[in-house]
Amino acid sequence: MLEWMVWTVPTALVFAGVALLLVVMAVWARVSPPVARRGFLRIETDRGDRLYIGLISAAVVLAGWIAVTDLSMWLALGCALLVAVVIGIWG
Repeated sequence: MLEWMVWTVPTALVFAGVALLLVVMAVWARVSPPVARRGFLRIETDRGDRLYIGLISAAVVLAGWIAVTDLSMWLALGCALLVAVVIGIWG
């Protein structure tokens, strides 16, 4: 099924997870419209903005981790998820 792009299972799971996250956020926005607020980011953001900023920040953490260290990528994933969650809650 995914042979045309030579995807690995982890890559396909990441993209499926992001797609699922976007669907959940869209449904949540329909049920409870997002409200903009200011957090530690010092700009007005709503849930969708913080999700986007959190995903980009997590990608930067992962890329930076690869660039500067040979430590486990599981630790990098934990740090990236922590950054995304902190931005999502308090950003």
